Amino acid sequence: MGKSTNYYKKNTTARRKKAVTDTKINARPEQVKKRVEANKARRKAKAAGKNVKGKDYDHAVKKFVKTSTNRGRRGEGGRRKK
Repeated sequence: MGKSTNYYKKNTTARRKKAVTDTKINARPEQVKKRVEANKARRKAKAAGKNVKGKDYDHAVKKFVKTSTNRGRRGEGGRRKK
């Protein structure tokens, strides 16, 4: 497991605080919009018979990429600018 996973397993107060923060972030209108867009793209790709297992929908490039690539970026700042 990762370092942060182990940290939050051991520290219950930090885990609760993170859960509250994550809930607030995920409730933001722009986050909801991204999630809806990703879910819609995933359903459409599955219906078309594409294999999307182990992939995430990338909102910047508008296609599916490996989860490690998509989640490994440092937010919007980790992406190269055109």
